[in-house]
Amino acid sequence: MARIKYYYDTESCRYERIKVSTWDIILNALGILALVAMFSIGIFFIYIEYVESPKEAMLRKANEELEFHNDLQGKEIAQMQEILATLQERDDNVYRTIMDAEPIPDAVRNAGFGGVNRYKDLMDQGLEQEELIIGNYQKLDKLKKQMYIQTKSYDEIMDLAARKEERFASLPAIQPVNNKELKRLSSGFGYRTDPIYKVRRMHAGVDFSCPKGTPIYATGDGEVFFTKSSYSGFGNYVKIDHGFGYITLYGHMDSYIVKKGQKVKRGEVIGYVGNSGKSTAPHLHYEVHKNGKKINPVHFFTKDLNPEEYDEILRLSSIENQALGSF
Repeated sequence: MARIKYYYDTESCRYERIKVSTWDIILNALGILALVAMFSIGIFFIYIEYVESPKEAMLRKANEELEFHNDLQGKEIAQMQEILATLQERDDNVYRTIMDAEPIPDAVRNAGFGGVNRYKDLMDQGLEQEELIIGNYQKLDKLKKQMYIQTKSYDEIMDLAARKEERFASLPAIQPVNNKELKRLSSGFGYRTDPIYKVRRMHAGVDFSCPKGTPIYATGDGEVFFTKSSYSGFGNYVKIDHGFGYITLYGHMDSYIVKKGQKVKRGEVIGYVGNSGKSTAPHLHYEVHKNGKKINPVHFFTKDLNPEEYDEILRLSSIENQALGSF
């Protein structure tokens, strides 16, 4: 039942009933509705500002998970890179050194893949986290290539290890002439005076002064791949390919008794000392090449010398004097 309201009339000293018009009722209702609307709008904005919708909550959770797993993957990739770097360093400085193999150049190890076209399909998808996703793919692709190069290096090392006996037999590890008294090495590797032109030039081998007809020996197993008879330069000379990047040259011979394509063993006679070509006295000019580079042959005279004899021949080869033939 509606409550009836009264007011006290001071003139009549009586309580009079309050009469409410229709407009008063409408205005009061509109006021209440306005207050309710304002309150609702306030609540709505507070909700938008501080309360997540289910969709927003799902997206926020997905982003947090993506961030977490990306950080985790980044740490795993970094750890794999460190492990691979350790393997690469050990490979270059230990395994390849022991097997006398050249280190793999950094340019090969660190070479990247193709340009951005490699990831064009991903870029065309309009990914929200494109930079993040493609960045991880690039790191993984580089790691995979480096691991492939490392496995190929290990394959090479394993092959060299399996051929260890063959390799050691092929090394030019003895002197090319009989030199037990260590008195036949007359000129060493390095700058020497040319006996013909009388100027200092690079002498890319060693000279052994020997009587004409002294036997010349192959210094390692290999195959004769070049012979030549000439009145100039090295005169009559022979080249032997020992494999593994090694080649030896025997110059100013009186004659050679091998032919191109012939297999020879270490210590086998291949010819005789002479005075052919541009030579001032009977001697043998001997060179060792490794991967196309001429290196000091004396460093290989280890198989037929004890440590004291090796030290002595090193000393003799370091004395700067005149060579016996043009070089």
